[in-house]
Amino acid sequence: MLGDLIGEETGEVTGIRVLSTDGGHAVLEVSIRASGTLLGVEGTTMGTYESVMRADGTLFGEGQGVTMTRDGESVTWHGSGIGHVTESGGASWRGSIFWESAAARFTRLNGTVGVFEFEQDEGGKFTDKAYEWK
Repeated sequence: MLGDLIGEETGEVTGIRVLSTDGGHAVLEVSIRASGTLLGVEGTTMGTYESVMRADGTLFGEGQGVTMTRDGESVTWHGSGIGHVTESGGASWRGSIFWESAAARFTRLNGTVGVFEFEQDEGGKFTDKAYEWK
């Protein structure tokens, strides 16, 4: 069951690199930077994900990153998801995310599976939300 909203961010794509075009499928590496809250704590996120356009036009992606709080605590994350290019030229993603942290206020995330929604516009600006999956 979908649980509480545990994270919310706004950000932008900071770089895109083509990794491969083998077999007619483009593999892109996308770097992001965002700010928002995780368990109510403000932080800045940096991450990178690889996106593959599949034969049916859907996207598959996997990524990783780190969220840093203002006082120096960190949470790392890994995620994967399915997406599609929107009519406006942006992208819409849904997927799962897993966190790891030694910081006391984030250790609860070590055993949590999250689900996320990620909406990006044609200019690279995005919003994302993560919910606890109970």
